[in-house]
Amino acid sequence: MDKYMLNESELPLRDVVFRTLRRQILMGELKPGERLMEVKLTKKLGVSRTPVREAIHMLETEGLAKIIPRRGASVSDITEEDLQDVLEVRCALEELAVELACARRSEEDMFNIKKAARAFIEATKSGNISEMAEKDVEFHNHIFSATGNKRLIQLVGNLSERMYRYRIEYLKNKGVYEGLIKEHNDIIRYLEENAPSEARGAIRKHITNQVEQVSLDIKAGKEKKK
Repeated sequence: MDKYMLNESELPLRDVVFRTLRRQILMGELKPGERLMEVKLTKKLGVSRTPVREAIHMLETEGLAKIIPRRGASVSDITEEDLQDVLEVRCALEELAVELACARRSEEDMFNIKKAARAFIEATKSGNISEMAEKDVEFHNHIFSATGNKRLIQLVGNLSERMYRYRIEYLKNKGVYEGLIKEHNDIIRYLEENAPSEARGAIRKHITNQVEQVSLDIKAGKEKKK
């Protein structure tokens, strides 16, 4: 197996290839619009074509690749339309989550939420975007866990992969870190105060800021291509 592959020997080979390509797409190593050529990838990753083909179909399911019959596959573009669609759904789910969490959260829930917020702050100091994204995901997941609503947790889980790409794009901009930390702290404060209206407003602002910044980045990327 090639040096480019993630070391996850217990997983089926297609899953290892999928996770490797997924990470490369999310981190921008494979660019939007770049062709995913099976022959090239098999040589690069040191595997046969079957796990590569299966991995590409898995990427398509998650919206990270598009397959055109008789033309092959490529990395999906990052579009304002998809950003808006994904984060509108996320905003609705997160607003419901903080409202429910205000009424249902336990002391253990608050401990976990605060711990995740501190871990995110530490991650911003390292400059590791993947680590920052994971800690941000943990922060929000603990809020969803505090709702005790299994269906809600399942819904956000189904959307999480589509959201992750935009989370990574947002975190590439170091200028947003200070604001993100403040927004996390505001959300924590309103959860502790059992203030659902304020918590909903804080989470809405949190997500709106992400939409606006990533939209600007998408537009800037388009201008560079001209």
